[in-house]
Amino acid sequence: MLGIKMENVSMHSQVTAIGFVEAVRLHAEDDFWGGEEACIALTSEFTFEALQGISDFSHVEVLFLFHEVEPSKIVKGARHPRNNSAWPAVGIFAQRGKNRPNRIGSTICRVIRVEGAKLFVAELDAINGTPVLDIKPVMAEFLPRQEVHQPVWSHELMRDYWLHK
Repeated sequence: MLGIKMENVSMHSQVTAIGFVEAVRLHAEDDFWGGEEACIALTSEFTFEALQGISDFSHVEVLFLFHEVEPSKIVKGARHPRNNSAWPAVGIFAQRGKNRPNRIGSTICRVIRVEGAKLFVAELDAINGTPVLDIKPVMAEFLPRQEVHQPVWSHELMRDYWLHK
């Protein structure tokens, strides 16, 4: 175990959006993201070369900012996912809710096509105007190497998430 003292450590970092989501949805919704198509338009800082070779991958992981979450809504402890008291109160790091301390979202999406400095993806659960922080190709070697386990409530929560509207 590392003996790092965190009492007097304060780390602040600035991250700049590399692009923005162009999507039909204007507001966050809990379910029915299946089949959604979106475009990630890179900022003018990047050219088409930044996406060169990305279409050789079937999927990308998109890191984005939940930009509409107000700082007063940030959760630092435990809560019932989706405020459903039938599910256990679990820590914010044991769920994927948007009211996270750094408001960072992450989704694995299917690559549809690339047009210049625009990447078209399927099933990105981010709304129109969402700042994109990073795009990474999905490689099998970075996926879990063991069976994935999760609690029953999380399967219930996700039941309608990827259904089509």
